[in-house]
Amino acid sequence: MSVIEINSLTKHFSGKKFSGEKIKALEKVSFNVGNGEIFGLLGPNGAGKTTLVKILLGITFATAGSAKIFDKPVTNVNVKRKVGYLPENHRFPNYLTGEQVIDYFGKLSGLKKSDLDKTTYKYLKMVGMDEWGTTKIKKYSKGMMQRLGLAQAMISNPDLIFLDEPTDGVDPIGRKEIRDVLLDLKNQGKTIFLNSHLLSEIELICDKVAILNKGELVKVGSVEDITTTGNKYIFTTGDLSEEIMNKILIEYKGTLHGKNEFECTINSIEEVNKVIDYLRTANVLIHGFSKEKNSLESMFINLIEQKN
Repeated sequence: MSVIEINSLTKHFSGKKFSGEKIKALEKVSFNVGNGEIFGLLGPNGAGKTTLVKILLGITFATAGSAKIFDKPVTNVNVKRKVGYLPENHRFPNYLTGEQVIDYFGKLSGLKKSDLDKTTYKYLKMVGMDEWGTTKIKKYSKGMMQRLGLAQAMISNPDLIFLDEPTDGVDPIGRKEIRDVLLDLKNQGKTIFLNSHLLSEIELICDKVAILNKGELVKVGSVEDITTTGNKYIFTTGDLSEEIMNKILIEYKGTLHGKNEFECTINSIEEVNKVIDYLRTANVLIHGFSKEKNSLESMFINLIEQKN
């Protein structure tokens, strides 16, 4: 089941006054987000990411195309009861405490007064802020504000959560803790739509990603598919003799990386097994083999440069 369905979504803004020029923020973007997925939206500044999120949240409206959440148009007010949102650079009143902020958003979400104290503590504890709940916001660091914002996004127990730069300003330990929270939410069946410039974070946690550039969809797919590079396999082994290395070079068209590693371009799983069978017959200890991958960051940069 698709939680988010986007079909030929287009958004044009008016350019200079009286010029008739149109600014193409989004141009015929289409993709789906499945139930229980952590989905990452990537793109350079000005790619259209914020515009897309605003359309999905019903903050702005598309010029053409359609967008649905839970099989209902994004303009349907009832859909918003199932959605949580953490905007980028969010602000809360400095004179409130963390508990008061979460309590306030809980009331806005329609939580009963009898449930507020328990629910507020639950989500503050989940993001590691339970000991700071009675401290005023003005004493919070940027990372603490991000944690509080995440608790705010979860307070109504939504089925779909939009997070815009949730780990911005958070230290490495804090980022790991937030990743754990998001994975726990996924295990509960929640769907998370994540917008982040930290591609290493996206690579660690997302099931699928979409890459936008200049309003157009450049690539969409699983992180595994996007980072895998062709049919190149890397084998790590025990010491290779001169005879074995020569066979790898000549017969299997391999490239050696010392006596304990080589790579081969292989077109089928049957050919992979032939290499493994040969190594076993030659009594070579196989430590491991895998398809060569680039980092998500490298693939992202290459895709964007190709389109510019």
